[in-house]
Amino acid sequence: MAKLKINDDIVDITVEDDTPLLWVLREQLGLTGSKYGCGIGQCGACTVLIDGAAVPSCMVTVGSLAAGDAIVTIEGLSADGSHPLQQAFTELDTPQCGYCIPGMIMSAAALLNNNRDPNDAAIDAGITNICRCGTYARVRKGIKRAAEIIRQEKA
Repeated sequence: MAKLKINDDIVDITVEDDTPLLWVLREQLGLTGSKYGCGIGQCGACTVLIDGAAVPSCMVTVGSLAAGDAIVTIEGLSADGSHPLQQAFTELDTPQCGYCIPGMIMSAAALLNNNRDPNDAAIDAGITNICRCGTYARVRKGIKRAAEIIRQEKA
């Protein structure tokens, strides 16, 4: 039994300590926004935020999580699609197939939490997720547009 703080809710789950967080999110909690891609932490399709940092959930075991770690999935970023990244990606029609986009958005959220005006180099360094469709230029535009929205909201 473990208590996890996911999307501001405390949830009790019963799993082995070595169970990957990704399987808990998808199979036990029905939070299917985080996608299974590679299973080795390389593609980023399963990225979530843990205490604000972008982390591949396939590489985090339930037993490695500390009590009180704040886990945020794409579903917890905003329930209604109002997060600036979700707005920007929709506005610019960023996704192609969309499979990688939840992970891309979560990685971008971590980036924008630390850098409100990222340049191309910062985006390339911070967003290492893989997109089979090759929409990297559109992702970069979406992140820059989201940064604009955030700056406008703060003004």
